[in-house]
This record gives sequence, C-alpha cells and structure tokens, in this order.
Amino acid sequence: LQNVRINPSSISFQMWKDIPVPFYLSVHFFEVLNPKQVLQGAKPVLNQRGPYVYREYRYKTNITFHDNDTVSFLEYRNLFFQPDLSNGTEDEYVVVPNILMLGAAVMMEKLPNILKILLSGALAGLKQEAFMNRTVGEIMWGYEDPLIDTINKLVPGLIPFKGKFGLFVDFNNSNSGLFTVNTGMKNISQVHMVDSWNGLKKVKYWQSSQCNMINGTSGEMWPPFMSPTSLEFYSPDACRSMTLVYEQSGKFKGVPTYRFVAPKTLFANGTDYPPNEGFCPCMQSGIQNVSTCRLNAPMFISHPHFYNADPSLVNAVEGLHPSKDQHGLFLDVHPMTGIPMNCSIKLQLNLYIKQVSGIIQTGKIKPVVLPLLWFAESGSIEGSVLKQFYNNLVLLPSVLDYVQYIFLGLSVPLIISAAVLMAMSK
Repeated sequence: LQNVRINPSSISFQMWKDIPVPFYLSVHFFEVLNPKQVLQGAKPVLNQRGPYVYREYRYKTNITFHDNDTVSFLEYRNLFFQPDLSNGTEDEYVVVPNILMLGAAVMMEKLPNILKILLSGALAGLKQEAFMNRTVGEIMWGYEDPLIDTINKLVPGLIPFKGKFGLFVDFNNSNSGLFTVNTGMKNISQVHMVDSWNGLKKVKYWQSSQCNMINGTSGEMWPPFMSPTSLEFYSPDACRSMTLVYEQSGKFKGVPTYRFVAPKTLFANGTDYPPNEGFCPCMQSGIQNVSTCRLNAPMFISHPHFYNADPSLVNAVEGLHPSKDQHGLFLDVHPMTGIPMNCSIKLQLNLYIKQVSGIIQTGKIKPVVLPLLWFAESGSIEGSVLKQFYNNLVLLPSVLDYVQYIFLGLSVPLIISAAVLMAMSK
C-alpha cells in the first residue's frame, strides 16, 4: 500500500512521473481509390495504408501536491517517426477527403444560400476539390491552406483556429490538460482517481449530466486490489469517460493480469443503449458524434473498421474488414497493484460527408460516415521494470509461500516429539 500511493518516497512514484514503458503510436490511413466516382454518388472504395509508427515519450511537469490529498500535473507527449517499424514514409502521398472543405460544407448546410454560394465561389477560386492528394506528414502535422482564412472571413467563428491544419497538429509536444488526481495517502481505494480536469468536475460537451461526468482515473494506473468487474478512465482525446469490462484472467510474461475490453455499448446510440442518449444527436450504433468537442465539425469516433458497429456502416463503403484481434482495444492490468502491464487503445476518426445544396464541389456525394484513419497507442512493461515486477510480485511471494509450507512441515514432527516427551515425563 505504501508503494502504490502517489508519494515521492514510494517505489511507483518515479514510474508514475516518467513512464518507463515504451509507447508507440501506430497510424493507418484510409486512401480513397475512386474519388471521382464518389462525387457522382458511388460507394467509396478504401485501401488501408500504413502503419506509420511513432515512438511516444510521456513525462509529467508542473507536479503540485495539495493539502486535500490530491496532486495536479501536466503530461506531455513527444512523438518520433520510426521508419524501421513503419510500412511507408511520411513523404508518401495519400488521397483522402478534403476535411476542411467537406466539413465546412456540412457545417454550413443550414446557413443562408447566399453564404453557401459565396463559399462555393471561393472554393472554385482557390481550386479546392472534395478530395486531396497530400503527404502523410502534411495530413498528420499540418499544411498551410488559404481556405482557412477564406472561411474565417465568410463565416467568422465557424472554425476557431488559424494557421496550419493537421489531424495531429495538437497531439505532438502538447499536454492532455491539467489533471488533478487523488494521491491515496488517506484512502488507498481512491489513488489515481480524477478529482478534476482543467479545473472541471464535469465537462460541458454532452446533453446529460451522466455523460458529462469525469469518472475513473487518467488512464495510467488504477487503485490496487482490483475486482474482475470493470474499470473507468477519462479520455481527453475522446472528450468523455470510458468504462471497460472484465473479459478474462491471464498472465503477461509470468505476471498475473486481468484483461479489460470495450463493451459493445461503448459507442452505442441512445436507442440501443439509453444511457448514451446524452451523447446524441446519434446515428447508427458504433459511432459517437464528437462534433461538440471538435469545433462543431461533423466528426465521429469508433472502433477501427467499425468493429462492434451497425453492419450498415461497414456496408456503406468497400475495403473494411472488422475483427476483434486486429481492431478491439484491451488493457491487461496487474490486479494487486492496478498497474497496466500491456495495453493497446485503438480509435478510428471518421468524417460525415454528403452533397450540400449550393456548394457545387460536393457533387452528388451520398451521405456516408467515411473513415479517415485509425490509430493505436500501445505499450507493455519490459526490461528491468518487468524483472522488478516479476521478482517482487510473483517470485518472492511464491518463495515465501514455499518457505511457509516448509516451516509448517517441519513444525509437525516437532509438535509430535514435544507431545511424546511430555507424555513420557508424566
């Protein structure tokens, strides 16, 4: 108990402060093979590209202990491309939806026709098309686009950002917000549980109090002596708390673990799973509308390849092959300490596209939730840290148990001998 608290004197503190586990971010893009046909109303045909793998380093700064047994911190992520682990380079070109243009079109659908005509004219002048051919590096880390300034002039506030646009531009060399968590000094069952995030006890993205709750931990460690039921964590990337459920017990390189996975209800819509009604407006089960926390853009998150989603989502495009082994997320946690031994958290980013009246660049696109990319953040304890875990939590207890039985075995003849001697003395 002493060593799983968040305390500079505990064994686990340095592991918590500077995570020694090698994390990797693997990104797969969905290339659109028939963009011209999609503009004429055809079903999109996709080809998965990648993975493009990045070594992820995490470290905490601004660590501040408070009088109420909580500690605040910022955790930063730095990413470095790994050519030897990747299937491709950042200089490769990929045909993907013009996210800014198609997203802005859907966002402007209910605005006056005059604004849509102005946007359509501006798009023509800028030679903007519904699909673009850009490098992996540009899509990931950003590219200059005059469309940003044009949209800001036509509809101020529609996209509240300037400069480069990239899907991961705010992911590298950045933090995931100010977490304040319980240290467990007085109540070990609360260690790592989130007290607030960015000063908030609840977020304001969703339509119900339950959906806005910040539950569980920050996703790094959990309280010790876990039960085989469920675990919770708050994900700033998904803008919500997530609950994973116990699947099975196992071992990771000799260390006992509980495996937790996503239930089918995680991204279910409000019709199939009423507690998720607060995340609506909803579409089919298996995708979650995150527009309220993504600048109101028509973005959805899901499991990769629409795993565990309504079959209609998979059938609306060609090239998806959902499977549990490749696309299901999991966490293998050591139940005694609450420390993850092996994990792979996978999410897919999707864009809702459609024909928008008045904007000729959208052609005759049929409404579809189009996968853009999916990524996995994976890591496992190894090396000297794994050895320390195994020695202290597996080997040593086993030796102590063995020694205990030896002493028990030795004590039996001693007791009998003592009883015989007492009888003889009488």
